[in-house]
Amino acid sequence: MPPSPSKPKSKARIAAYRGGHRGEALAAWFLRLKLYRIVARRYKTPMGEIDLVAERWGTTVFVEVKARSRASEEEAMLAVNRSRISRAAQYWLARHPGKMGTDFRFDVILLAPRRWPRHVVNAFDAS
Repeated sequence: MPPSPSKPKSKARIAAYRGGHRGEALAAWFLRLKLYRIVARRYKTPMGEIDLVAERWGTTVFVEVKARSRASEEEAMLAVNRSRISRAAQYWLARHPGKMGTDFRFDVILLAPRRWPRHVVNAFDAS
């Protein structure tokens, strides 16, 4: 069976996609400067995508990157889909059994124009 033809993508959708890539690349560099090791970028699972998976001092960190055109941190934090990220993280941990017994947490990096990235450590609980 041949693959179905994809829908043409709008210019706005392409710009948002590229902006997401730039934001995740900036967040990855920011974490590297803070001595994190990037394990995976844009890790896709059946439950959704994890923007970044990083490690630091034996702790696995699942990072959601939120880039906004204006600096509204409360709005960006409310947009984080906690249940999707925690289900995707459980999938990642199941695929990496060596990491099952280690500590893990969920962080959020907020990006806005003309501002330093804001790293919210342990932004939410998995439960």
